[in-house]
Amino acid sequence: MANRFDRQVLLDKAYTAFPEAEHRPVIGITGNYDEQTCKLAEGYYKSVWQAGGVPVIIPPLTDTDAIINTLEHIDGLLLSGGADYNPLHAGEEPLPGLKGINAERDMPELLITQLAYNRQMPILGICRGIQTLAMALGGKVAQDIASEGFSVKSAAGLVKHSQDADRSEPTHSVVVEPDSTLYTIYSERIFVNSFHHQAVSDPGARFRVTARAADGVIEAIESTEFKSILGVQWHPECLGDNEGMPLFQWLVRQATQYRDACHLHRRVLTLDTHCDTPMFFPQGIHFDHRDPKILVDLHKMSEGHQDATIMVAYLPQPTENPTVFADNIFDKIEEIVEQNKAYMAIARTPDDLWMNKHRGLKSIMLGIENGIALDGKLENLQHFAQRGIVYMTLCHNGDNDICDSARGSSTHHGVSAFGRQVIKEMNRLGIMVDLSHAAESSFYDALDLSELPIVCSHSSCRALCDHPRNLTDDQMRALAAKGGVMQVTMYNGFLVKDGEATIEDAMRHLEHAIDVMGIDHVGIGTDFDGDGGIRGMASSSDMINFTRQLLTRKYSEADIQKIWGGNFLRVMRQVQGKAK
Repeated sequence: MANRFDRQVLLDKAYTAFPEAEHRPVIGITGNYDEQTCKLAEGYYKSVWQAGGVPVIIPPLTDTDAIINTLEHIDGLLLSGGADYNPLHAGEEPLPGLKGINAERDMPELLITQLAYNRQMPILGICRGIQTLAMALGGKVAQDIASEGFSVKSAAGLVKHSQDADRSEPTHSVVVEPDSTLYTIYSERIFVNSFHHQAVSDPGARFRVTARAADGVIEAIESTEFKSILGVQWHPECLGDNEGMPLFQWLVRQATQYRDACHLHRRVLTLDTHCDTPMFFPQGIHFDHRDPKILVDLHKMSEGHQDATIMVAYLPQPTENPTVFADNIFDKIEEIVEQNKAYMAIARTPDDLWMNKHRGLKSIMLGIENGIALDGKLENLQHFAQRGIVYMTLCHNGDNDICDSARGSSTHHGVSAFGRQVIKEMNRLGIMVDLSHAAESSFYDALDLSELPIVCSHSSCRALCDHPRNLTDDQMRALAAKGGVMQVTMYNGFLVKDGEATIEDAMRHLEHAIDVMGIDHVGIGTDFDGDGGIRGMASSSDMINFTRQLLTRKYSEADIQKIWGGNFLRVMRQVQGKAK
């Protein structure tokens, strides 16, 4: 028998090979608090360890610096069980059935849950933890199941939810929804232990119920937003025969993928090729805040591990003094960047983007959406080139003096005589020609006229959603044949004809485009703050979710870089390299 006091044996195990240890995901577990002590039942940390994770205990601190620094060093969050929440956190008064509260834990756990959710971090909530998810993210908790009449009496009567049996003993069954993540982990009916008198009464919009007890009490919830978040009312860490282990294995798997996606984002450059955030400037937005009025700001870009966006000056028709209008928008963008120069910078070339990434700065590129910004004067292109725009969308939702729009009335039957001059001058100046919003006639004219590849900065596939703004398969093939790119957009009406679009619909459009055009001609242009944003890809904070979808579908790092801007930057280099 080895000497259990021989430290050298363990050191040799670490240092006689390289690397010293297998790299495993780190799972933060919220610590309980009692009698001036932060402590944790062994079932939590041993279950995480047995599932292949590295457990660390998170003490109940309300300091946001401490919480955020903790989140930056973990890959998943486990919300542990414990005493009741103070109902004042939910704007409610305490009912007679409320038992002991744990004020030391309440605010820290509500904070860390919201912050982890914003970062798209995998979360598993257990008992009090499922209630934490509801309390923090828009749901409601019944303070006492029996006294609030929450149970729905079944033929079998009410279920006793606060058992005195050993915690390893299953005491009742729950029925699992077939189309749920929980169903893929277990099956339709499972047996669980039960040691609670509270339960989630309303999961809120961010969650759906995925399991109930026989009396209707909610036993499990999961994210409706394609996030890796589950909550269960029972204690899987206590069940015998490792019956609870599949939940911890699920958390560790999700944390591994989340960690891999975050590490991938450190190496690749993520560029969203179209956002309309300047439209909200008149509302007094704060780009350095997590501003609820906008979908793109410094916080959301950081949460989603997004490096760069092309922020456009959008011009409605008609616009008085359109060139001045666009200049004012660019002035405001540059003012915002200057105010936050420690964290962001203007980029004008692909090299600028990579340099900013290496410096730890977010990048803003400039674009124009609607060629009326030229005010009919070709020389204004030179002016905007000097301001640093990287592309100009020739038209918007109406014909203009350059070309016909997809929503227009065939004024020119394609590109106008002035438009021909514009395209030629854009080629000369190194400004990409963007044909999102253009009519098919304008698209094919521009494709023939341009000596350089063109882009569609925010479009999707007409074969999947029959909308005039989307590209047909023939257009997509023609675009690819000339070396161009199409950037799939997150606009609901361009992804599905009826109903609500989700991140899965966006993936279908992307993969259809890859099938038609090839991996070298696709990318992402969200149209955030221009009515873009869908469930699962609702703001810049969700960018990491899109990457996780790509990893799940086994895309390589090289292909993910192409999708996240590499293809678009190839065209940008080609166009800018021909500038005279």
